[in-house]
Amino acid sequence: MKEVIGDWLRRRFSDPQAVILAILLVAGFATVVVAGEMLAPLLASIVIAYLLEGPIGKLERMGAPRLLVVVLVLMLFMVFLSVLFFGLLPTIWQQMADLFQELPAYISRGQQALMELPARYPFISEAQLKELITMIRTELGGLGQHLLSLSVSSLTGGITLLIYLILVPVLVFFLLKDKEHILEWIKGYLPRQRTLLTEVWEELDHQLGNYVRGKFWEIVIVAAASYLLFTVMGLKYAALLAMLVGFSVLVPYIGAAVVTIPVAVVGYFQWGLDSQFAWLMIAYAILQALDGNVLVPLLFSGVVNLHPVAIIAAVLFFGGIWGFWGVFFAIPLATLVSAVLRAWPTHGEEEGGPQDSVKKPASASPRGKPCDRPSS
Repeated sequence: MKEVIGDWLRRRFSDPQAVILAILLVAGFATVVVAGEMLAPLLASIVIAYLLEGPIGKLERMGAPRLLVVVLVLMLFMVFLSVLFFGLLPTIWQQMADLFQELPAYISRGQQALMELPARYPFISEAQLKELITMIRTELGGLGQHLLSLSVSSLTGGITLLIYLILVPVLVFFLLKDKEHILEWIKGYLPRQRTLLTEVWEELDHQLGNYVRGKFWEIVIVAAASYLLFTVMGLKYAALLAMLVGFSVLVPYIGAAVVTIPVAVVGYFQWGLDSQFAWLMIAYAILQALDGNVLVPLLFSGVVNLHPVAIIAAVLFFGGIWGFWGVFFAIPLATLVSAVLRAWPTHGEEEGGPQDSVKKPASASPRGKPCDRPSS
């Protein structure tokens, strides 16, 4: 057993660059786990910087000064956010208040519908339904207490939000303005021979930038299309539900399934099981199909090349560790793991198995490159 582990360690960690990469990855993950909440403004600023780097880079390649382009694009982005915030937030807030006012009536109607099930389906007992109703009431009571605690701590949250509104734009400005200086400063603390690090970073940088920009436009397009659909069909709380559908794309596969529940519940209590409800669900299913089969391939073509199982596993794992930021960065982090595994150097490993584990010549490395990487 010791020989097997020792042989594996020699193959995977004989390259000093691989050891350095492993240390940096462990240190980075540990930093985010320990200080993730404190670093939230910086993480948000990095996401926005990646989002804006696309148009800034295009304008800069056309000959515009970077400082002028950064100021212009950042100001336009702040105006866009202000219009969305002050234009949509009052409507969403009002619809949320209306929903909470009608929630007791919804619960009462739902309870009556549940109590009619034993008469239609004899295999469902009345005791089971009463237990289910009690459990639902308990969960709703816990939700009410949670909302009350949020309202009590709203002052602290408002102060934090105010700090973020000032701090994040400043961080974004300097991240964009001094991008090259920041990268050069970081490189000054890295080894001179960092071909492996450079290869992983270039792939991650490309994937992360395209992912953030694509995800932003997917949220905007899906939310706008959902709002148009719900408004045309006359569904209540159209803006609130459209916002939920838009943000549900942050969690691939799982988000689309979860957000279907409130859409279906509101439609059922508004129309019942009639043709209007059926048309709503059909149109909503078409919208989700267009998002998954048309919009996502257009926005993320060649960017995210991961199996659905790997994506869901990444969402569950990183979301469980870092909460919202883990869910948001799940796909880029999974891409990072994939890039590291592809770029990781191996020595003395042939496709034929352990019996062929003689050392290969430099030109026959598994990746078609010399195992001894030249310095960058």
